[in-house]
Amino acid sequence: MATRSVKVAVIGAGVSGLIAAKELHQQGHTVVVFEKNNRIGGTWIYDPKTDSDPLSIDPTREIVHSSVYLSLRTNLPRPVMGFLDFPFAKRESGDPRTFPGHEEVLRFLEDFAGEFGIYGLTRFETEIVKVERKGKGNEWVVESRMTRGSDSVSREVFEAVVVCSGHFVEPKLGVVPGIENWRRFQMHSHNYRVPHSFKDQVHQFSYFE
Repeated sequence: MATRSVKVAVIGAGVSGLIAAKELHQQGHTVVVFEKNNRIGGTWIYDPKTDSDPLSIDPTREIVHSSVYLSLRTNLPRPVMGFLDFPFAKRESGDPRTFPGHEEVLRFLEDFAGEFGIYGLTRFETEIVKVERKGKGNEWVVESRMTRGSDSVSREVFEAVVVCSGHFVEPKLGVVPGIENWRRFQMHSHNYRVPHSFKDQVHQFSYFE
Protein backbone atom coordinates (compact mmCIF):
# COMPACT_ATOMS: atom_id res chain seq x y z
CA MET A 1 0.00 0.00 0.00
CA ALA A 2 1.06 3.59 -0.60
CA THR A 3 2.64 5.46 2.33
CA ARG A 4 0.45 8.45 1.47
CA SER A 5 -2.74 8.37 -0.55
CA VAL A 6 -3.02 11.02 -3.24
CA LYS A 7 -5.86 11.98 -5.56
CA VAL A 8 -5.02 11.03 -9.14
CA ALA A 9 -6.80 11.85 -12.41
CA VAL A 10 -6.41 9.28 -15.18
CA ILE A 11 -7.39 10.60 -18.61
CA GLY A 12 -8.68 7.83 -20.86
CA ALA A 13 -10.05 4.33 -20.23
CA GLY A 14 -8.18 2.46 -22.93
CA VAL A 15 -5.50 -0.14 -22.22
CA SER A 16 -3.02 2.30 -20.65
CA GLY A 17 -5.67 4.05 -18.59
CA LEU A 18 -7.07 0.79 -17.25
CA ILE A 19 -3.64 -0.45 -16.19
CA ALA A 20 -2.74 2.88 -14.58
CA ALA A 21 -6.05 3.06 -12.70
CA LYS A 22 -5.77 -0.52 -11.47
CA GLU A 23 -2.20 -0.16 -10.18
CA LEU A 24 -2.84 3.21 -8.53
CA HIS A 25 -6.05 2.00 -6.90
CA GLN A 26 -4.34 -1.12 -5.55
CA GLN A 27 -1.64 1.09 -4.04
CA GLY A 28 -4.31 2.92 -2.05
CA HIS A 29 -4.61 6.11 -4.07
CA THR A 30 -7.89 7.87 -4.82
CA VAL A 31 -8.39 7.46 -8.57
CA VAL A 32 -10.81 9.18 -10.95
CA VAL A 33 -10.82 8.00 -14.57
CA PHE A 34 -12.16 10.42 -17.19
CA GLU A 35 -13.49 8.76 -20.36
CA LYS A 36 -15.19 10.73 -23.12
CA ASN A 37 -16.83 7.63 -24.60
CA ASN A 38 -19.71 5.74 -23.01
CA ARG A 39 -17.63 2.60 -22.47
CA ILE A 40 -14.09 1.49 -21.78
CA GLY A 41 -11.74 0.16 -24.45
CA GLY A 42 -10.25 3.19 -26.16
CA THR A 43 -9.07 2.46 -29.69
CA TRP A 44 -10.41 -1.11 -29.45
CA ILE A 45 -14.01 0.12 -29.68
CA TYR A 46 -15.05 -0.46 -33.29
CA ASP A 47 -17.05 2.42 -34.75
CA PRO A 48 -18.45 2.11 -38.28
CA LYS A 49 -18.45 5.89 -38.54
CA THR A 50 -15.42 7.74 -39.89
CA ASP A 51 -14.13 11.30 -39.80
CA SER A 52 -16.18 13.65 -41.96
CA ASP A 53 -12.94 14.48 -43.83
CA PRO A 54 -11.46 11.27 -45.39
CA LEU A 55 -7.92 12.62 -45.00
CA SER A 56 -8.61 13.93 -41.48
CA ILE A 57 -7.03 17.29 -42.29
CA ASP A 58 -9.94 19.66 -41.73
CA PRO A 59 -9.70 20.95 -38.12
CA THR A 60 -13.49 21.44 -38.05
CA ARG A 61 -14.20 17.83 -39.06
CA GLU A 62 -16.29 15.46 -37.01
CA ILE A 63 -13.66 13.30 -35.30
CA VAL A 64 -14.03 9.57 -34.69
CA HIS A 65 -11.61 8.20 -32.10
CA SER A 66 -11.02 4.63 -33.24
CA SER A 67 -8.99 3.49 -36.25
CA VAL A 68 -10.19 -0.13 -35.98
CA TYR A 69 -11.58 -1.67 -39.17
CA LEU A 70 -14.21 -4.40 -39.23
CA SER A 71 -11.97 -7.39 -40.01
CA LEU A 72 -9.03 -6.34 -37.82
CA ARG A 73 -7.21 -9.04 -35.86
CA THR A 74 -4.32 -8.68 -33.44
CA ASN A 75 -0.77 -8.81 -34.80
CA LEU A 76 0.45 -10.34 -31.55
CA PRO A 77 -0.54 -13.75 -30.17
CA ARG A 78 -3.01 -13.93 -27.33
CA PRO A 79 -0.49 -15.04 -24.62
CA VAL A 80 1.61 -11.87 -24.92
CA MET A 81 -1.39 -9.50 -24.89
CA GLY A 82 -2.51 -10.40 -21.39
CA PHE A 83 -1.22 -9.27 -18.01
CA LEU A 84 0.65 -11.19 -15.32
CA ASP A 85 -2.32 -11.13 -12.96
CA PHE A 86 -4.99 -11.30 -15.68
CA PRO A 87 -4.06 -13.46 -18.70
CA PHE A 88 -5.85 -13.16 -22.04
CA ALA A 89 -7.46 -16.59 -21.79
CA LYS A 90 -9.75 -18.17 -24.35
CA ARG A 91 -13.48 -17.86 -23.64
CA GLU A 92 -15.98 -20.63 -24.29
CA SER A 93 -18.22 -18.26 -26.24
CA GLY A 94 -15.47 -16.06 -27.65
CA ASP A 95 -12.97 -15.98 -30.51
CA PRO A 96 -10.64 -18.98 -29.94
CA ARG A 97 -7.97 -17.94 -32.45
CA THR A 98 -4.42 -17.26 -31.32
CA PHE A 99 -4.64 -13.92 -33.12
CA PRO A 100 -8.21 -12.92 -32.20
CA GLY A 101 -10.35 -10.15 -33.63
CA HIS A 102 -10.87 -6.73 -32.10
CA GLU A 103 -14.16 -7.71 -30.44
CA GLU A 104 -12.38 -10.35 -28.37
CA VAL A 105 -9.78 -7.82 -27.23
CA LEU A 106 -12.51 -5.39 -26.20
CA ARG A 107 -14.31 -8.07 -24.19
CA PHE A 108 -11.02 -8.90 -22.47
CA LEU A 109 -10.56 -5.26 -21.47
CA GLU A 110 -14.14 -5.07 -20.22
CA ASP A 111 -13.55 -8.19 -18.12
CA PHE A 112 -10.35 -6.64 -16.77
CA ALA A 113 -12.17 -3.46 -15.79
CA GLY A 114 -14.86 -5.47 -14.04
CA GLU A 115 -12.38 -7.70 -12.21
CA PHE A 116 -10.44 -4.79 -10.73
CA GLY A 117 -13.31 -2.38 -10.05
CA ILE A 118 -12.40 0.19 -12.68
CA TYR A 119 -16.01 0.87 -13.69
CA GLY A 120 -16.70 2.33 -10.27
CA LEU A 121 -13.79 4.75 -10.68
CA THR A 122 -14.76 5.97 -14.15
CA ARG A 123 -16.76 9.00 -15.23
CA PHE A 124 -18.07 8.15 -18.67
CA GLU A 125 -19.03 10.67 -21.37
CA THR A 126 -16.75 13.20 -19.71
CA GLU A 127 -14.03 15.03 -21.63
CA ILE A 128 -11.09 17.02 -20.36
CA VAL A 129 -11.12 20.70 -21.27
CA LYS A 130 -7.93 21.86 -19.59
CA VAL A 131 -5.22 20.74 -17.18
CA GLU A 132 -2.89 23.22 -15.52
CA ARG A 133 -0.59 23.33 -12.53
CA LYS A 134 -1.99 25.12 -9.49
CA GLY A 135 0.54 27.77 -8.60
CA LYS A 136 4.05 26.46 -7.97
CA GLY A 137 2.97 23.47 -5.93
CA ASN A 138 2.34 19.84 -6.78
CA GLU A 139 -1.38 20.15 -7.47
CA TRP A 140 -3.20 20.22 -10.79
CA VAL A 141 -6.49 21.87 -11.70
CA VAL A 142 -8.47 19.63 -14.05
CA GLU A 143 -11.40 21.09 -15.97
CA SER A 144 -13.91 18.66 -17.45
CA ARG A 145 -17.40 18.63 -18.93
CA MET A 146 -20.01 16.13 -20.02
CA THR A 147 -20.05 15.28 -23.71
CA ARG A 148 -23.84 15.32 -23.70
CA GLY A 149 -26.28 17.72 -22.13
CA SER A 150 -24.81 20.50 -20.02
CA ASP A 151 -21.86 22.55 -21.28
CA SER A 152 -20.91 23.60 -17.77
CA VAL A 153 -17.27 23.00 -16.82
CA SER A 154 -16.30 21.32 -13.57
CA ARG A 155 -13.00 22.16 -11.85
CA GLU A 156 -11.23 19.74 -9.52
CA VAL A 157 -7.83 19.66 -7.90
CA PHE A 158 -5.64 16.55 -8.16
CA GLU A 159 -2.17 15.81 -6.87
CA ALA A 160 -1.23 13.86 -9.99
CA VAL A 161 -2.49 13.44 -13.55
CA VAL A 162 -1.85 10.43 -15.79
CA VAL A 163 -2.47 11.15 -19.49
CA CYS A 164 -3.65 7.99 -21.30
CA SER A 165 -5.71 9.59 -24.06
CA GLY A 166 -4.01 7.71 -26.89
CA HIS A 167 -2.36 8.94 -30.07
CA PHE A 168 -4.29 7.24 -32.87
CA VAL A 169 -7.05 9.84 -33.12
CA GLU A 170 -4.77 12.29 -34.98
CA PRO A 171 -3.66 10.66 -38.26
CA LYS A 172 -0.17 11.37 -39.54
CA LEU A 173 0.17 12.53 -43.13
CA GLY A 174 3.48 12.40 -44.93
CA VAL A 175 4.77 14.71 -47.65
CA VAL A 176 4.17 13.22 -51.10
CA PRO A 177 5.47 15.36 -53.98
CA GLY A 178 2.70 16.11 -56.46
CA ILE A 179 -0.11 14.74 -54.29
CA GLU A 180 -1.95 18.04 -54.60
CA ASN A 181 -2.38 17.29 -58.31
CA TRP A 182 -4.00 13.92 -57.67
CA ARG A 183 -7.70 14.54 -58.32
CA ARG A 184 -9.06 11.13 -57.46
CA PHE A 185 -10.31 10.01 -54.06
CA GLN A 186 -7.85 10.17 -51.17
CA MET A 187 -8.29 8.89 -47.63
CA HIS A 188 -6.22 8.09 -44.57
CA SER A 189 -6.21 4.50 -43.28
CA HIS A 190 -7.66 5.87 -40.02
CA ASN A 191 -10.94 6.10 -41.92
CA TYR A 192 -10.90 2.64 -43.49
CA ARG A 193 -13.59 0.27 -42.20
CA VAL A 194 -14.79 -2.18 -44.89
CA PRO A 195 -13.53 -3.07 -48.40
CA HIS A 196 -16.85 -3.06 -50.27
CA SER A 197 -16.63 0.48 -51.66
CA PHE A 198 -13.23 -0.31 -53.23
CA LYS A 199 -14.29 -3.37 -55.19
CA ASP A 200 -12.81 -3.64 -58.71
CA GLN A 201 -10.60 -0.59 -58.19
CA VAL A 202 -6.83 -0.19 -58.39
CA HIS A 203 -5.33 1.61 -55.41
CA GLN A 204 -2.05 3.27 -54.57
CA PHE A 205 -0.76 3.22 -50.99
CA SER A 206 1.86 5.29 -49.21
CA TYR A 207 3.45 4.30 -45.90
CA PHE A 208 5.21 6.63 -43.50
CA GLU A 209 7.16 5.95 -40.33
